[in-house]
Amino acid sequence: MNMEEEAKARWGQTPAYKQSQERLAKYSPEDIEEAAQEMHAATLQVLGAMQRGLPADSEAAIAGAEAHRQAISKWWYDCTFEIHTGLAEMYLADERFRNNYEDQAEGLAQYLRDATFANAALT
Repeated sequence: MNMEEEAKARWGQTPAYKQSQERLAKYSPEDIEEAAQEMHAATLQVLGAMQRGLPADSEAAIAGAEAHRQAISKWWYDCTFEIHTGLAEMYLADERFRNNYEDQAEGLAQYLRDATFANAALT
């Protein structure tokens, strides 16, 4: 099963999945690239805070986590804090996601998870 099939099987009945599919159907290849760049920029914000040795609950790390959540909301689906923390847990639990972050910097998956939870705690 490829990732698209897996996503549909796991989340196909959720409002977030349906919203993401509706949005995706309207996007050009340029839109997809812009979305990817915006997500990457948010990840780089978090990575920058981590590389500066700031704690995951620092203002800079939380700002990056919020930029990450906002990019998801802008491009894919309304990403509540609850959804975002669930995603952050998945980034650690699912090797494919974890490796994506760990390939950028060792410890980034955990740091992003922690920054995401710190961001959600502010609400």
